[in-house]
Amino acid sequence: MLDDMRAFATIVEQTSLNKAAERLNVSQPALSRRIAKLESELEVTLFRRIGKRLELTAAGQLTYEFALELRRFHSNYLQKLNAFKSEEAPVATIGASLTTLQTTLPELIQAMTEKHPQLEIKAVTGKAHEIATLVKERKVDFGLVASAVDADPAITSLPLFDDHLILVLPRTHYILERTQLAMSDLNGLPMILFAPGTWYRTHTDELFRKYNLKPDVRMEIDSFEAIIRLLSACRAGTLLPKSYMREQLLADNDLYLVRIPELEETKRTISIIHGDPAWLAPSTRYLIDEMTAYFSRRTNTP
Repeated sequence: MLDDMRAFATIVEQTSLNKAAERLNVSQPALSRRIAKLESELEVTLFRRIGKRLELTAAGQLTYEFALELRRFHSNYLQKLNAFKSEEAPVATIGASLTTLQTTLPELIQAMTEKHPQLEIKAVTGKAHEIATLVKERKVDFGLVASAVDADPAITSLPLFDDHLILVLPRTHYILERTQLAMSDLNGLPMILFAPGTWYRTHTDELFRKYNLKPDVRMEIDSFEAIIRLLSACRAGTLLPKSYMREQLLADNDLYLVRIPELEETKRTISIIHGDPAWLAPSTRYLIDEMTAYFSRRTNTP
């Protein structure tokens, strides 16, 4: 339909079939058939034939406005796409917190580089406010943070998906003999927690205070992977972001996810943040659009 819309817009702008056919380098009968086909598909009349003059119908005017939007959109798309066709491989520098780097970035990088093998991605880590500063100073192309940055007018924040904490236990843990677990079961439970100073640990500590819980903290580690590997050996549990947990990861380490409704209330939003759109390279804008669409599809997949 894109070619038909382009031909239709050319007829409107040239004000005659003959001139439009010459401009498009096709015969007039072929162009007439194309427009007749378009009218048949849309089930509307686009032109009124008044002698040799063509006059747009109301439906034709609406279709012409759409054709212009389609032309602009297609042109913008090609401009962004050209950034990936240059001889020099495009480079994207992403700012991300340490926890976001472990939970979200690997999946994102895999998805983007599979689609664009020539794309080179670099990552800079920091806390959310540090990433926001890097974005404003244009030291990174965009950032991935565990919260929106709506208060700063210099930054645009685009939500990707919601995440929450979930209890992870070895499948052989004695506590799983119970049919249902509650927050109170975390009291005195041997646990391996993420190191202090991160959003996850701060949020976890707030959760313990809220429910007056005192787990038996065996280790504090700043690596999700290390925590996962140590759970079975230490016969301990942990609270990790649900976004990090994959079926294969659970199977490889013989782990089990425990649903506790109160933990699902520990929601946070993972967002892309970027600066003034006018300063974004076409390839960066294209990547941001693709990432937003990627997580939208993932969220909406049953």
